[in-house]
Amino acid sequence: MQFSVKSNTLPKSRVPALVLGCYDDFKLSSMAKHIDAQSTGHLAKLLKRDDFTGKAGQTLTLHDLDGTTLDRCIILGLGKRDELDADRLITVASAIANATKSLPIKKLLISLDDVRASERDDTWLATKLVEHFNDANYQYLAMKGKQTKAAPITLTTVELLADADRSKALKKGIKLGAALSLGKAVAKDLSNAPGNVCTPTYLADQAKALAKQYDCLTTTVLDEKQMQKLGMGAFLSVSKGSDEPGKMIIIQYRGAAASVKPHVLVGKGITFDTGGISLKAGAGMWEMIYDMCGAATVFGTLKTIAEIGPKMNVVGVLAAAENMPSARASKPGDIVTTMSGQTVEILNTDAEGRLVLCDALTYVEKFNPATVVDIATLTGAVIMALGSQASAVFSNDDEVARNLIAAGEQTRDRAWQLPIWETYQTQINSAFADMQNIGGREAGSITAACFLARFAKKYRWAHMDIAGTSFKWAGTKKGATGRPVALLTEYLLQLEGQSA
Repeated sequence: MQFSVKSNTLPKSRVPALVLGCYDDFKLSSMAKHIDAQSTGHLAKLLKRDDFTGKAGQTLTLHDLDGTTLDRCIILGLGKRDELDADRLITVASAIANATKSLPIKKLLISLDDVRASERDDTWLATKLVEHFNDANYQYLAMKGKQTKAAPITLTTVELLADADRSKALKKGIKLGAALSLGKAVAKDLSNAPGNVCTPTYLADQAKALAKQYDCLTTTVLDEKQMQKLGMGAFLSVSKGSDEPGKMIIIQYRGAAASVKPHVLVGKGITFDTGGISLKAGAGMWEMIYDMCGAATVFGTLKTIAEIGPKMNVVGVLAAAENMPSARASKPGDIVTTMSGQTVEILNTDAEGRLVLCDALTYVEKFNPATVVDIATLTGAVIMALGSQASAVFSNDDEVARNLIAAGEQTRDRAWQLPIWETYQTQINSAFADMQNIGGREAGSITAACFLARFAKKYRWAHMDIAGTSFKWAGTKKGATGRPVALLTEYLLQLEGQSA
């Protein structure tokens, strides 16, 4: 979808659809006054009908308004004047994107006259408009049959109408929103792909293809023999049960001198998780195609960063494996040696994400990172704690945690910090190994993070548990959300130039 900024005037030719914002006080903006004059007061009269209140997100579509060149005039409720904050603007952006995506039009005009956020600038406003229009229009069609007709979406062009002094900021937001939308779309595509398509090898091939698209990216893939030489016994304990070989995929973005420390993102990429020998219940097992959303998020974020081109270095690591039961699979009670030399007693083979991540966290020490953030659909317990509203953040560095949470507040792709106090560590102590991979019923998300913390002591680190935010599982609306690509992109952009 193409977005552009135009002057706040109507073209003389016919307009397929124009969006006008309207607060609940019904005071007309200058654009609305112009249209009202053309319609000899008909617009103002229609707005006073009882069925439109100006509530935020409410829409009223007027067809063929007499005296105007408008085929459709869509009135968008903005709520109370002077209270158009970030959350309400997102509500409004999502509402108009969903209301217009099914219209039989190719072009939509949106008047931003009188539409300004009380706590955000025009760059943020345009970014969110582009992001939400692309979210609303996203469809995963790769696996549909040739005879299946997708829901018709004809809208291809959106023009933002605004005064000239707002043009520069709005154009900047369009560019950022377009980059974010590309990253989120590829993250959704990878996450929504079924397990028989999206394997570790498929992810590796997609990462290689991504590097060919951008000169600033390079991709390296470690196979199981290479991981064996490096001593990644925890990672290989997961992948050995599957016929699909595991892959450690490294995507490097170079936007600064080689001497500048990179910021590292590590994504859990379990392309399908049966639970292994500790087999999951069958009813909801299909959801486990989404156990690689962490890796998909890292992939999408690197694509967005490559589009934007910040002056920094970023490394993305995708720890990709399939967790299957077989004669070769790990058994409860097995003890493995990690790349760090620490040993792990595997009491539950369904707690496999932390096993692939711990070796990845040791591996990234080689990059001498400025910060490391791992992203994973790690625990169901986090959904009980935070639901689908916020991702969980755990960190050994308060500044890193604050930066992630601040990025979430800015983008409204929110996150919330939970503790990893030392007192929780006793829950994962083992009688026979250095640690065990589960900590019992209490504080499941926290003890999982405590496990990872034992492998992240040499750098500033945070762990994000995105099990509740990265995908939806309800009926025909199920699918990946693309979160937290926006949060991670904002986090990195805020850090641009801060690494020595």
